[in-house]
Amino acid sequence: MVTSIVLIRTERGRTEETAESLLAISAVSEVYSVTGEYDLVAIVRVRKYEDMADVVPGKVARTPGVAGTHTLMAFQHYSRHDLEAAWGLGLET
Repeated sequence: MVTSIVLIRTERGRTEETAESLLAISAVSEVYSVTGEYDLVAIVRVRKYEDMADVVPGKVARTPGVAGTHTLMAFQHYSRHDLEAAWGLGLET
């Protein structure tokens, strides 16, 4: 699975409706409203790296209300669950 984090600026007053529209894209698994330079953060997951070009510039960036995007491609995945499993090997609870 290939994951990207898409930082999104929305048109003024359209953040909530834009977030809802982004969720209609099957590759978008989560959308967060955030503070700071960007208005939304979308998590995009696809099976192949090549599919990302269809989703981010082809669908996310063309979603009504999206004024601009900045995409971060993920190289590694870390989670609390992974770390607990790794460090807990051999320990009984």
